Amino acid sequence: MLKLTNVHSGYDGTEVLRGVSIEVKKGEVVTIVGANGAGKTTTLRSLCGIVKPSQGSIEFEGQRIDGKRPDEIVDAGITLIPEGRQLFPFISVRDNLLMGAYKKGARAGYKQRLEQVLDLFPRVRERLDQNAGSLSGGEQQMVAIARGLMADPKLLMFDEPSLGLSPLLVSQVFGIIDKILDLGTTVLIVEQNIVHTLRIAHRGYVLENGEIALSGTGQELLDNPHVKRAYLGL
Repeated sequence: MLKLTNVHSGYDGTEVLRGVSIEVKKGEVVTIVGANGAGKTTTLRSLCGIVKPSQGSIEFEGQRIDGKRPDEIVDAGITLIPEGRQLFPFISVRDNLLMGAYKKGARAGYKQRLEQVLDLFPRVRERLDQNAGSLSGGEQQMVAIARGLMADPKLLMFDEPSLGLSPLLVSQVFGIIDKILDLGTTVLIVEQNIVHTLRIAHRGYVLENGEIALSGTGQELLDNPHVKRAYLGL
C-alpha cells in the first residue's frame, strides 16, 4: 500500500532522514519507533508532502506521491493525526469533525461517516456542542482521531498519540486501533512509547539518527536485545 524507498529528507539543507525505506501493507498496523529527534515526525511530514524529499521515492497504491501537494495526498487517501492534536479550540467539536470531512471524497457521505465515528467515541458524541478547547487532553485526542477518520482515509497516520496522556488514557487510545482496522483503515503510528505500540503492531521499524536500525514484527522487536537495552532499560 505504502512504500518509501531510500528517502532522504530534511530542513533548510540539513538532512534528517538518510536513506529510509519502509513498507506498509493494506490492513496492517505498522509502527516507527525511536528516541526524540530520530526523524520520526520528519518521516510523516515527508509522507504528507509538508517536507519534500531530496532523494528517493514514496509510492501509495502504486503511484508516486513524493511530488504532490499535501491536499492532493489527503485526496489520495492519507490522513495524519498530528502531534499535540492541533484542534481548532474556539469552535465546537462538531465543527472540528466536519473540518475533517473537507476533502471532496468525504463530503458526500459525511453524515453516515459522522455516525460511524461517534459510535466509536461515545464521549465525543456527548461533547459535540462544546468548544474543543474546553475538553480534557484525553477527550481532545479522541476528537483528533475522530476528525482524522472523518476524511474516510485508506491510511491513517498517528504522530505521538500517547503524548501528554495518563497511562489509562494511553491504553484507551491504543485500544481503539482494532476498531479503526475494522473500518477498513490501515494504520501507521510514530511513537516514543515503544512497549504499547509494538504490542499492537503487526510490524515495526526502529529509527535511529535518521536511518532504519532494525525492523521486524512487533514481538520480534520487543524481544530484541538492542531494543531492550536502548529503549526499555533492561
